[in-house]
Amino acid sequence: MTDDTFLDHAADRLATLPGVHAVTLGGSRAQATHAPDSDWDLALYYRGGFDPAELRAVGWEGEVCEVGAWGGGVFNGGAWLTIDGRHVDIHYRDLNVVDHELAEARQGRFHWEPLMFHLAGIPSYLVVAELAVNQVLRGTLPRPGYPEALRAAAPPFWRERAALTLAYAGGSYARRGQATEVAGALATAAMQTAHAVLAARGEWVTNEKRLLRRAGLGRLDTITAGLRPEPEVLARAIAEAEEVFAAAV
Repeated sequence: MTDDTFLDHAADRLATLPGVHAVTLGGSRAQATHAPDSDWDLALYYRGGFDPAELRAVGWEGEVCEVGAWGGGVFNGGAWLTIDGRHVDIHYRDLNVVDHELAEARQGRFHWEPLMFHLAGIPSYLVVAELAVNQVLRGTLPRPGYPEALRAAAPPFWRERAALTLAYAGGSYARRGQATEVAGALATAAMQTAHAVLAARGEWVTNEKRLLRRAGLGRLDTITAGLRPEPEVLARAIAEAEEVFAAAV
C-alpha cells in the first residue's frame, strides 16, 4: 500500500468499530515533521464506552491494551500495532472526557497527571491540544483555538513547579554531590519551564519530543553536560538553569 492508501484503510476500519465517532492522525505525521520511518499515531474518539476486544478482533498484529491501562487519566489507553509493515500507535479518547477538558481549558482550569515517557507529566489540556493540531480522518471534531484564560493560568502553574523542582534539587541533591539526581531535576524543570513558555505564547503542546527546542532552552544541554558529582559544580549548574529559565519567554 502507499501511505495514502494505508491511512484510508486504517481510518475506515477504525471508524467502523462500535462506539467510535471520529478517527484522527496525530504526532509528527499530522504536523509534517516526520521522518520516513516515523510511527503513525492514530486516535479513535468514542462515546459511551469502548471495548478494546473490538479492536483486537480486527486481527492486526500487536498489543491492544484495556481502557485505563495507561494510567486511567485523560491519556487512557491504546494499542501498539503493525499494519501493512508500519508501526502504528492507537490512542483511545473518551469524548465525554475530551468535552469536559475543553470546557475546563476555556475557563483556564486544568490538572496535572503523571504519564510514562513524559518527564514533566502532562496537563489535562493535552487532549484539547490534540483537537487543535491533529488531522481529522473520519467524523467531525471541534478545532479549538488557545483560550486566553489558559494562557493566563498555565504559565504560573508550570513556573512554580519548575522552581520547586530546582529548590528541592539544591537542598537535597546538590549538597550531597548527587549528579544523577540533579541531572534528572534539571531535565524535569526544563520541561516544566518549556510548558510555561509555550502556554504563554498560546502554542499547543502534545508531547515533549521537541519541547525544549521550541521553547529555546537548548542551553540546558551544555549545563547538564558539565555536571560532576561535586556540590559546588552542581549548585552552580542549578543557579545557571534558574537564570536560563527566568529569561525564557
